Amino acid sequence: MTCSNCRRDIADYSNFCYYCGARQQVNAANPCAPAQKRLMRSSVDCKLAGVCGGIAEYLDVDPTIVRLVWVLVFIFTGFIPGALAYLICWIVIPQAPLPVPVQVQQPAPGSTQPA
Repeated sequence: MTCSNCRRDIADYSNFCYYCGARQQVNAANPCAPAQKRLMRSSVDCKLAGVCGGIAEYLDVDPTIVRLVWVLVFIFTGFIPGALAYLICWIVIPQAPLPVPVQVQQPAPGSTQPA
């Protein structure tokens, strides 16, 4: 399978590219099969531990909405159950790998740029 972002070869079952971290939408071996999602804490969109950002990525919604819902649950259920639930999610949900930055090749010194 080839990454749609950086065009490098990755494993057929990968949801993310190993090199650039881009989410892979379609399985090249079987395009009819749905892409398999995995719940992971976000390493990019995190305020405290990435729990709400990871849940938002998993559900394909705005992270702000997930954070607001979490605050409402935290307030209305009492502070201890909400904090305990967040702590358990922090421990149980694995951390997503950091995306690898794409390096842009700079022109060699002294070379001319086409107009």
